[in-house]
Amino acid sequence: MLTPEQRRAYDEVAAAHTGHVRGPWAIALRIPEVLHHSHELYERLCRNTKLGQRLFELMVLVVARQWTSQFEWHTHEKYALEGGITPAAIDAIRHRRVPVFEREDEALVYDVVTELSESKALGAESYERARAYFGEELLVELIAATGLYTMVAMMLNAFDAPIPDTARRLV
Repeated sequence: MLTPEQRRAYDEVAAAHTGHVRGPWAIALRIPEVLHHSHELYERLCRNTKLGQRLFELMVLVVARQWTSQFEWHTHEKYALEGGITPAAIDAIRHRRVPVFEREDEALVYDVVTELSESKALGAESYERARAYFGEELLVELIAATGLYTMVAMMLNAFDAPIPDTARRLV
């Protein structure tokens, strides 16, 4: 049974996701205010991304692999393919190998997200390279989206969000 606040938050998210409230949204529903605010941030950084879907989905896969987030990977692998990330790059990320990218922007997103995830910082050289390529606004967006999807991965892992039995799991 949902409280009135939970019902409002549920209806808001369901309307944006063709009637589905699952994964991180179902988990966050326990605190409707958290669901509302995190979903608003998701709408801006994900659905209205200035990075473009190709780079956004690449970022999500790198985060999902860093956290071995089964639900996140399962949900976004197909979007990355649809967005133009090559199967070879996706397979390399899946198996924790450094991908060979055909595009400079993809290599840069991979490097920035990986460095932040592994070292918890972005060195001066990496920062300057990313800022020179993307500009400060897009770099802030990339890092904010990385943070949002890190939070999502943590929630999905902590609450063991299920994926279909037939899904190919990360190892």
